[in-house]
Amino acid sequence: MNPQRRALLRAGSLAAALPLAAGAGSAAAASAALAPPLPPLPAVPAGTTPEVLASNQAYWQAVAAQYDTTDAIVQLDNAYWGAMARPVLRHYEQQLAMVNRDNAWYARMRFPADFEAARAAAARALGVASDEIVLTRGATEALQVLIAGYNRLRPGDTVLYADIDYDNMITVTRWLQQRRGVQVVSIAMPEPFAHDNVVAAYVAAMESQPTLKLMLLTHVNHRNGMVLPVAEISRLARARGIDVIVDTAHGFGQLDMTIPDLQADFAGINLHKWIGAPVGVGAAYVKRGRLADIDPYLGEKAGDDIRTRVHTGTVNFAAYLSLPTALDLHAQIGVANKQARLRLLRNRWVEAARGIDGIEVLASGDPRLTSAIASFRLRGKTSVADSYALSKKLVQQHGIFAVPRDGLASGACVRVTPGIFTPESHMDRLVDALRKVARG
Repeated sequence: MNPQRRALLRAGSLAAALPLAAGAGSAAAASAALAPPLPPLPAVPAGTTPEVLASNQAYWQAVAAQYDTTDAIVQLDNAYWGAMARPVLRHYEQQLAMVNRDNAWYARMRFPADFEAARAAAARALGVASDEIVLTRGATEALQVLIAGYNRLRPGDTVLYADIDYDNMITVTRWLQQRRGVQVVSIAMPEPFAHDNVVAAYVAAMESQPTLKLMLLTHVNHRNGMVLPVAEISRLARARGIDVIVDTAHGFGQLDMTIPDLQADFAGINLHKWIGAPVGVGAAYVKRGRLADIDPYLGEKAGDDIRTRVHTGTVNFAAYLSLPTALDLHAQIGVANKQARLRLLRNRWVEAARGIDGIEVLASGDPRLTSAIASFRLRGKTSVADSYALSKKLVQQHGIFAVPRDGLASGACVRVTPGIFTPESHMDRLVDALRKVARG
């Protein structure tokens, strides 16, 4: 058992035996005393579908009013992390003050129970059991634990990743060659991408690699936003005895899904992107019955508690305490409504940009492959330098912030990501800027 977990368990047993000091209390009690109720959102008219609500300007203006946003720039890089809504930020600030005041007394005596309450809230939202997830500092930490700790590989086995996968996850996957003595191979997604072609690319890889034992699948990739048909690919892999580890850092929270929908036994999750929890909150998922296939953290004693697979050390207490508040607001808006609104904003600029001569849009027209994220480049300008120059021009000449991304087999691009608080006028400003940039 890791030292932090051991200390938390001991603290929990002591808490019941010790009197509560004046001014010290649980985060729940502090929250009840200090945090105002969530600002009301207008009720969604009965029978209104997410697709209809997506165009309801009054509703989304009320949602946007929950957020503090900058007017210094048109912010179209909302995939880095999700801004906290005002009620979440207020709760976070209150919890930070409480933890700072009560210090080790709170951390050792009361935090273990509050942390478990946050984990239970996350598990409910994810559609899994509490003992199937461990909270982490983000999807990167979660996936590092899963990929590096996956222990069913033997020398000579093959591991697969794709060009759409996240840079650090590719690095860890390649590291398995040193750690496990495996062969690591990569594939490139076809462009323009279509559902059947993407699935076919993975099937071809499975058929051409008879020793393939593990695949990294990115649910929604951070380069061009394609939604990978993870469930379909996972079922095909399972039938061949191949495990998959899913990176759903950009999937959970913006797509109407839960973890079991992925049909995968292992997943890394972000809760500070599309959920809008404070930065530094994520989770690793291991399906019940599969924990033995992930090594305990360095030097930890093997056991049946998923928390032995991560050793974060001293955590940002307030960030975890604010997770349930973020999940409450997320549920209040509704993930299906979020997805529909983000798709409307994405399609508003993507469809217009497709008609601009000289602009190459990296986005599918298939709704099954569509997320909030999409990308573009100047036609024929595929170098990293080209994309950085294009991003710089958008900032300096048009006041629009969109970020360059590298790593696709076809070349670099500029990523555009609206948030649920983004007005449609910002997408129109981007389209106008693209017309001017394309003309030179």
